[in-house]
Amino acid sequence: MSTSQPDASRPSEARTGDDRATPDDLLHARTGTEVSPEDVVLAAGRDVTPKNLEWARRKLAEEGPAALDKLLP
Repeated sequence: MSTSQPDASRPSEARTGDDRATPDDLLHARTGTEVSPEDVVLAAGRDVTPKNLEWARRKLAEEGPAALDKLLP
């Protein structure tokens, strides 16, 4: 059965000048809201456990909200 979506394994032959990655200096990790220890744990790719939450609390106490920015690309 045929689908209407293109084959994702083949690169598009019709790429435009707008089809580029966003430069790092234009990316923003936070939305202006409070950064929670859970946010830091998840951004680090860790499971939310009491040990990891304590690590995140210490990291936030030392680095502030920038701790999240440092973990995200």
